[in-house]
Amino acid sequence: MSNISKALEHQCTVASGCRALKLILTPKDKDLGGLSVRRTLPVRGCRSVGPWVFFDHMGPAHFKAGQSVDVKPHPHIGLATVTYLFEGEMLHRDSLGSEQTIVPGDINLMVAGRGIVHSERQREEVKSAPHTLHGLQLWLALPTQDEQCESAFFHYASADIPSVSENEVPIRVLIGEAYGVVSPVKTFSNTLYVEARMQAGQSLVLPEVDELALYVVTGQLSVLDNVLAEHNMAVFTKDAGITVKALEDTTIALIGGTSVGKRYMDWNFVASDKSLIEQAKHNWKTGQFPKVPNDDVEFIPLPKW
Repeated sequence: MSNISKALEHQCTVASGCRALKLILTPKDKDLGGLSVRRTLPVRGCRSVGPWVFFDHMGPAHFKAGQSVDVKPHPHIGLATVTYLFEGEMLHRDSLGSEQTIVPGDINLMVAGRGIVHSERQREEVKSAPHTLHGLQLWLALPTQDEQCESAFFHYASADIPSVSENEVPIRVLIGEAYGVVSPVKTFSNTLYVEARMQAGQSLVLPEVDELALYVVTGQLSVLDNVLAEHNMAVFTKDAGITVKALEDTTIALIGGTSVGKRYMDWNFVASDKSLIEQAKHNWKTGQFPKVPNDDVEFIPLPKW
């Protein structure tokens, strides 16, 4: 039996690589009410990269005045969500009482632990005018000793995220340590998340970690005699000195780290023990999760798949 709910798996083409390039993942676009989403993780050919178990690329989506993305309150356990925007704005609220506007360059880290509820909406001021939303949403599986920890919320402003130049390529180390700098974002295990913006013709040596993947947000690049197109993800074996070269102006996201071991996933729940997921499903269905202050009327019901 699969350890991942089929509803989490979007269609994705998986191609075998060679040498240090293990896989190339090509996600399919899915329209979620005017918001185009590409889900690269999890897929049948690749359940995780390091502690990362979920990778969604949303947008860029352009909305008319009066239109917006409004994700009603829903629960999580056993993971930490990471929200990062390239363009636009989101309003985060959670059952801890956190209320935070997310703008491009910020890191929003929500630690679900034993259970949290949150909503992702847009302020009325944003919805009242035409606007664009573009960003990445990722989930980290928490290590076994932390997956039932107290819930927590952390927000890091863009100005607090370290930047560095490597071979004239501007790099932001969003989570973890790379290229001689360390991010202040809290980690629970060996975790890496890096953004780089390459100009056509520039090359970059990738950092060495236990597991590593590169996602092309925009543009295209060459790696190990392969062309990696926009919205494709390359998954690497552990190898030093992998170099990529931008074939045009290209923005990339690097994710990786050390695996935390096998995880079960069902809807918004991640756990090392299936019984924790079943309990979470029961608790949500019976209204035992905490409410989100100032957003406690609507909610997403437990799916019936």
